[in-house]
Amino acid sequence: MMASYLVEFHPAAVEEGRAAREWYEQRNTSAAAAFLAELDKAIAKISETPEGSPSYVHGTRRFLLRRFPFYVVFRVCRDRIVIVAIAHARRRPNYWKSR
Repeated sequence: MMASYLVEFHPAAVEEGRAAREWYEQRNTSAAAAFLAELDKAIAKISETPEGSPSYVHGTRRFLLRRFPFYVVFRVCRDRIVIVAIAHARRRPNYWKSR
């Protein structure tokens, strides 16, 4: 079994995840819980096998969530993963490029 990478979050990515959870929470608490569970699984998978996600733009990789219209943008930096964005799949493409 391979060791997992340390995962760090850009502050804006934390806020994006929080805002998405709150949006779901206002509509359906079980959807909010499902969103967080899927996001947690995605981050665990990224930390175990980052190379399993396709190359994206500006030296990043992208992991698509299955049940929700979001994706996780990240960079592999030697011994750690930096989550750059938790982006909505249908809004403002590449807005996070400057991070």
